[in-house]
Amino acid sequence: MTTSYLPPISWWHKWIEEGMPPLDDNVPFCKRHGLNRCCIDSPNGQLTLTVPVSRPGTTDTDSRLKVSDLLVSEHGDWRHKHWHALESTYFNSPFFEYYQDDFRPVFEQQFEHFTDLNTALINVCADLLDTKQLQALPPHHRPMYGKNYYQVFAHKHGFLPDLSIFDLLMNMGPESVLYL
Repeated sequence: MTTSYLPPISWWHKWIEEGMPPLDDNVPFCKRHGLNRCCIDSPNGQLTLTVPVSRPGTTDTDSRLKVSDLLVSEHGDWRHKHWHALESTYFNSPFFEYYQDDFRPVFEQQFEHFTDLNTALINVCADLLDTKQLQALPPHHRPMYGKNYYQVFAHKHGFLPDLSIFDLLMNMGPESVLYL
């Protein structure tokens, strides 16, 4: 599996089911695969957050690049904008207050390589999910995968499936493991 920016719930499910193998970033980068994007819930519906990336030595992206070669661009003050979007969207969710201090430092840090940013975020999520304990549970002890869970804005636009793991954590907290 390849690293991804705040991966969707389906990515986490697959990664755990496969025994949490090391992530392979030595694969071609394709813009269409969305490895540098995540989707969150927002008051206006699904919102896509994109990390600007560049190839070494230029500001252009290239489909022949490997994911491991990508650099994080500071174009457009994306770190501040992403944190503001996450904070303003999930401020009223049940677990934002508990988890914000785990995530905020990652958004305050500058990462040169895209894979380093993703690794930092995946590690925070894995720690909060307690994936080592989760991996030991047989799938039938995780009966909620694929089911709807509480979302702050579901009353406005319905349930949005397979959003970023951030959405699940902010809305379900420690019970998130039941959905993976």
